[in-house]
Amino acid sequence: MRKGFGYPAKFPNFRPWRSIDMEIMADQQFLSLEHITVRYLDKTLFTGLTWEVKKGEQWAIVGPSGAGKSSLLQAIAGKFNVINGAIRHHFYQEYAATHTISDPYFTYRNLIAQVSHHHEFRNRSNLAGDFYYQQRFNSSDSGDALKVREYLFEEGEVEDRAFEALNIRPLLDKEVIKLSNGETRRVMIAKALLKKPVLLMLDNPFTGLDVQARKNFQEIVDEVVASGTTVLLVTSYTEIPSSITHVLELEEGRIVGSFTRAAFMARPKPEVHKEEFSMDGERIAALVANAPKYPGFEYMVRMENVHVQYGENIILDGINWAVRPGDKWALSGPNGAGKSTLLSLVNADNPQGYANKIVLFDRQRGTGESIWDIKKQIGFVSPELHQYFTSAASCEQVAGSGFHDTMGYMRSCTPEQLSTAAAWMEILGIGGYTKTAFKGVPESVQRLTLLARALVKNPPLLILDEPCQGLDVQQKAHFRNILETLCSHLFVTMIYVTHYEEELPACVDKFIRLQKGKMV
Repeated sequence: MRKGFGYPAKFPNFRPWRSIDMEIMADQQFLSLEHITVRYLDKTLFTGLTWEVKKGEQWAIVGPSGAGKSSLLQAIAGKFNVINGAIRHHFYQEYAATHTISDPYFTYRNLIAQVSHHHEFRNRSNLAGDFYYQQRFNSSDSGDALKVREYLFEEGEVEDRAFEALNIRPLLDKEVIKLSNGETRRVMIAKALLKKPVLLMLDNPFTGLDVQARKNFQEIVDEVVASGTTVLLVTSYTEIPSSITHVLELEEGRIVGSFTRAAFMARPKPEVHKEEFSMDGERIAALVANAPKYPGFEYMVRMENVHVQYGENIILDGINWAVRPGDKWALSGPNGAGKSTLLSLVNADNPQGYANKIVLFDRQRGTGESIWDIKKQIGFVSPELHQYFTSAASCEQVAGSGFHDTMGYMRSCTPEQLSTAAAWMEILGIGGYTKTAFKGVPESVQRLTLLARALVKNPPLLILDEPCQGLDVQQKAHFRNILETLCSHLFVTMIYVTHYEEELPACVDKFIRLQKGKMV
């Protein structure tokens, strides 16, 4: 009997209903957040937030971009400062009571596996920040990167069901830096599952995965849950695995709803508001008038029987493709189909462009042009670009870097260039973030900042590689509307890559699909 209840010793087995109820509740606790206030750098992320996860519960965390979903996972993982309240990792206390722990540094963090939105791969000799974008396409430099096998199996190779569902085995001898965006997500998820965690936290795991990979991963989540692991999953309203039992809805760092899965799925779906979005046509015309002038081209891109191979691994095989001025192309295909490599040839990042018959802007590759001659005529947006900008750079500086086609190293922009960058940000509806650190703004603002970066020099070719990753449904609609409006004001050629057909702007009317390096 617990002390303090005042019951006589002649009833040693008597336990009041309140004590029994409290013990049952304690037995059910897995994780609890008790009135927590969380800060990161100089920003308060949550104030007085309370939430509990019980044993057997699996939670999806949903909400608009910037609601605090990813920050909540970071706080639970102990990566943000809890200045008030407490996070109780009950699963760790239970583990410590039933296991012998000899490592003095063993904490609850050892029982958590987290897959964040961006990779943290490292070179053999350097830190992750020493990667550079073109490294993945240069065989001599990519050799400094770990292979997938080394990254996954630090302590010896093991068998795992996830390998089959995530199709990892074909990637084992590939350098991590050479992985496509979708392949990177699959490898990061496999790494987390190999840890056999008590708590698995996944931040938008479906992002970058093709249709089949998304279906396979839903099945993996179901299997992980069946094995006894608790899952917390940041995802969209439309991609909630069947094994999820509860849904937490956030908005601006507050909990606005907590539901069983059945109750949440029965709710009306969030409406995508048809916004009356208008751009300042006169201002766009003025910006374009001051931008560099490019000659008219017969072909923006022309490829004849293009073949790219690394060792025995054929990446592209017999590609014939012509992009003419004003074309609007959709480029699609499953993860690993060769899309990233194809774009690297267009964007002059891949040295194998010199070994193929490729014409860019009416000029055969290898006839004396520099990569900068090509890049100055291309505006480029890609999911990987986030990795290469320092936390110190402001959004205005990142947008202005488009004049120099630099990533990571930030060259100084002239006042006129910064003014143009700020003007494009204003046109895109993010003018209030010009002086804010790029790494400190919501992902939707980062995406639009990168679009401004692509537009500042009025390029004749715009390449958008999965530009809507990380955006919520309303923001995707806003981004698509912006592109459609831009295309109505500007004469631009566009190549758009996505795994979601509904993201394509209406102006896209040409389609190319890759499958195992071939056009299909």
